[in-house]
Amino acid sequence: MYFADGKRRAERRRAQRVLRGSDASGDVGATNVASLSGDSLAFTPRLPSRDHDDGFHPESLVDGDALRDAAESFAANEARRPYGAFPAPATSLGNRRDETESPTTVPPMSPFDTMEEELAHGGYGDHGGHAHITHALELASGELTDGLNLRGLNLRGKNGDRRLPRSATTPDDETARSAFGSQPWRLRDADDDAFLTRDWDSPPERQKDFIDESEMDRDDYGLPGGGARRLAVSGARASSIANRKDKLWKLSSSYLSNDVPSIQKSLVQHVEYTLARRRYKFDRGSFYQATAHSVRDRLIERWTDTQQFYASRDCKRTYYLSLEFLVGRSMGNAVSNLGLRGAYAEALRQLGYDLEDIMAQEKEPALGNGGLGRLASCFLDTLATLNYPAWGYGLRYKYGMFEQRLLNGKQVEFPDYWLTHGNPWEVERLDVKYLVRLYGHVTTYNDETTEETRFKWEGGEVVVAVAYDTPIPGHGTYNTNNMRLWSSKPSHEFDLASFNAGDYYGAVEAKERCESITSVLYPSDDNDNGKVLRLKQQFFFVSATLQDVLRRYKKRLAPGRTLKQFPKKVAIQLNDTHPSVSIPELMRLLLDEEFLSWEEAWEICTETFGYTNHTILPEALEKWPVPMLEELLPRHMQIIFEINHRFLSEVEAQWPGDVQKLKHMSIIEEPSDAQSQKMVRMAHLAVVGSHVVNGVAEIHTKLVKTRLFPDFDAMYPGKFLNVTNGVTPRRWILQANPAMSGIFTSVLGPGWVNDLRRLKTLGPFATDPSFQRLWTEAKLANKKRLAAWIAENLSIDIMTDAIFDMQVKRIHEYKRQLMNVLSIVHRYAVIASSSALDRQRIAPRVCVLAGKAAPGYDVAKKIIQLACGVAKVVNNDVRCAGRLQVVFIPNFNVSLAELIIPASDISQHISTAGMEASGTGNMKFVMNGGLIVGTSDGANIEIAREVGEENLFSFGATANEVAALRASMHTRAPTTDTRLARVIRMIRSGVFGDPEDSAALMDQLEPQRDYYLIGHDFPSYLEALDRADLAYANRKGWAAKTIRAASSMWAFSSDRTIKEYAEKVWGVEPSPFKPPHHAQPPARRERPGEKRGARRGEDERR
Repeated sequence: MYFADGKRRAERRRAQRVLRGSDASGDVGATNVASLSGDSLAFTPRLPSRDHDDGFHPESLVDGDALRDAAESFAANEARRPYGAFPAPATSLGNRRDETESPTTVPPMSPFDTMEEELAHGGYGDHGGHAHITHALELASGELTDGLNLRGLNLRGKNGDRRLPRSATTPDDETARSAFGSQPWRLRDADDDAFLTRDWDSPPERQKDFIDESEMDRDDYGLPGGGARRLAVSGARASSIANRKDKLWKLSSSYLSNDVPSIQKSLVQHVEYTLARRRYKFDRGSFYQATAHSVRDRLIERWTDTQQFYASRDCKRTYYLSLEFLVGRSMGNAVSNLGLRGAYAEALRQLGYDLEDIMAQEKEPALGNGGLGRLASCFLDTLATLNYPAWGYGLRYKYGMFEQRLLNGKQVEFPDYWLTHGNPWEVERLDVKYLVRLYGHVTTYNDETTEETRFKWEGGEVVVAVAYDTPIPGHGTYNTNNMRLWSSKPSHEFDLASFNAGDYYGAVEAKERCESITSVLYPSDDNDNGKVLRLKQQFFFVSATLQDVLRRYKKRLAPGRTLKQFPKKVAIQLNDTHPSVSIPELMRLLLDEEFLSWEEAWEICTETFGYTNHTILPEALEKWPVPMLEELLPRHMQIIFEINHRFLSEVEAQWPGDVQKLKHMSIIEEPSDAQSQKMVRMAHLAVVGSHVVNGVAEIHTKLVKTRLFPDFDAMYPGKFLNVTNGVTPRRWILQANPAMSGIFTSVLGPGWVNDLRRLKTLGPFATDPSFQRLWTEAKLANKKRLAAWIAENLSIDIMTDAIFDMQVKRIHEYKRQLMNVLSIVHRYAVIASSSALDRQRIAPRVCVLAGKAAPGYDVAKKIIQLACGVAKVVNNDVRCAGRLQVVFIPNFNVSLAELIIPASDISQHISTAGMEASGTGNMKFVMNGGLIVGTSDGANIEIAREVGEENLFSFGATANEVAALRASMHTRAPTTDTRLARVIRMIRSGVFGDPEDSAALMDQLEPQRDYYLIGHDFPSYLEALDRADLAYANRKGWAAKTIRAASSMWAFSSDRTIKEYAEKVWGVEPSPFKPPHHAQPPARRERPGEKRGARRGEDERR
């Protein structure tokens, strides 16, 4: 209860000061600030702009003295324990546990609160958590990087007294810890006697009440005669089902034990029985597989129980449809969310392995490309953590995007064989298959019942969708949701007749054609075959998904419920335009398979779907040629035409005679000079077929409403709304930055992981010298970690006492990596032309770039080539030694991002204003103690408002100014900045490689062709970089800026984002699952000699 009781404590302290005659007029926030050193008084906590009226004032909820005591305790801990290790508990008072015994996985209690209090209030108790908390507390007990100097931190009050007593560890506490040993799932009761006498040798029971009996009562049940036969034995069967249910439950009535010996046993068993390896001859690859299966066992039992619990509650579920899920490595996230990182680390250590080395063996799933897929994965993490019933749906790409390699500075694409050694985290569902039809023709017939004309899609090619499921665990909760990915398989594996006739390739042709649908993420669409394959991917994905969702809904049909209640139990979110074809597919299923009327089906459809727009770029708003759709999906083209006809009738009724309105709003785009055939506007279809359309940042939503869909906004008032993106702090702080998260946990307790608002209480410490030293040492440790990786993998030794300047994201012209490269060339020119004395005055800088260019995007590839050429010249020029280094890191992915982001001092988010929808990298960098150099675009605007304009280096034209500048581009004649002119001359002269390779890039910088306004923004961009250099020179001031910024980022947690989606779009409620073990604890008996009601406050909190 680090926060739940803080206000009462503060009030009690003020009352004591009044009794002592001290001034108690100021609030606790003022008292905190007054007791700090330096210019702390200048700090005024900023309340998040979204919550002016929610009554949350973090500066008044935590006692400053408690924070000081906790931070001091953290700094005074001189032990440098290994990652995730804990001190061995005493087996009895005064005796240490033998080293051969398994160490406890229960971490030390908080300096000023007990674990059970935190469980009961705010942090994790609301989610039904238990052992999940241990990882957050592990950070407090030694997860911080060894290189940090933690001594000497003094954050006491002015008089140096400790006014808030520390929670002492009593002999009973020690005995209790010894009693329950290394079972991290165990919780302590309020009653110490009950706590000690409880049977702790058994893990918690699994749920029994929610077993799905309908799955046990199969239709055939192995009996001939169908329904009549089943009715005859219904009574006997009911008794049989009850008996089998009880027996099956007893065979697996408790969760797996999580003590170190049990984990070690599971590891060895998986090596020997799952992998069929000899138990005495292991390699790290085998042990990774064994560890993954061991962790997965613990995920699956929670996963199956969670799904049965949702079914028993008949919860409304959210289905998140995304063609990308950039999940990153799973093992670290899984053991952290389960609260078992320390237990697995110790289990492996005793067997001679290191958890970090084992986790590094995991091949990262190549299921996404950039921010879109990573956002979807953040959302799945948060949905599980906040206990929302939800599934993610996508495709299981065999080769993913591609593996990026640099050959002579050029990007070369190689297949990403991420499934070479299998994926131990997924479960192949051979029992979950759906048929997906392509091509064919449509026939009509009369419904004998209603005498209506019905349609039937027949013939063509049939592909089988096979499900692969991955458990998604929540943090601090038992709830474990599901990510279901589809793999394409042929309906007929092998054509034996063709093979026997000598046509060996023809015998497997259909198989290869079907499997190619899920082979590669985003096949190149610069030719017709590539476009057809992309459309096949999208339809295959949504058809299998919708069939699965409908099956699950119909399975749970209650008396009186029909498909008309479908939107009350199902919410489907379309992540960008890729899944938009799901709208006509759901209509087809409802019309042709369920025989609903058009009006009924359309009402269900529009109330079910929500559409998230992620871009206003025309090339990203998909359009498909009508002839292609008519050939590949003939029935869907008919439905789209009908949707458009009815929609345009509504438009005509609202704006009679307005032909331009009809033209602009039509789902079907007519031929023009730019295109020779009719096109289907998929974004228009998504808008018409959804009940809510949302943008992902305030400026983006405004542009969607005013530039992209102004007529739709006028026609459907209130349909368009904003839900700003967010990222999960579990992966991007807790897992990616153990040094910084260790500070947070030790000062604030573990609750910050699921409630980032608590970080705001660290604001007053921004200028405290001791806290700053701890903060900067953590940053230096992250820099050294990145430098070590670069040295090992790229053979470049980079300096760590320098500004780390990062730009890591998908390569695109509008993101303006080219402008960054040009600024590096300018800095190089300044250094090269300066005297040795003047060079020493230039701030040292390490520039890190990373990102992939789409295979067919030649301009983006040229930008990578130029960046590599500049890096080669700069890093080999002795004049730049100690002043400037440039690194381009290839094959950027989630794991590399977790390494790069915590090391940043500044990150560049410099897109042309109005073109970046939101961005999520900007959020991750600031959360990890970096500052932004950026334009007024995407979420940068909202970040600046939250962290303070003074803690962000803004530059460049605004979105409105960009539109005006582009409109006058061909009529005005601006003068090119002299510094930019010099940079262009250097590049054209061949200093950084063959000038022909970069000629096209330089040509685009001419004022009349500078669509992305690099020339216009370049002077203010250099000025922003200079301001960042100047601010960094004042290290204390820089530390204060980064602390204030990082502690003000709660609004960009995906937890806030998902809560807004749940309330504004989906209408779903949390459904926390708690096993029977977490029922009400027994009533607490008073200790001998204890006064009645002495711990009433604690009992009330429980």
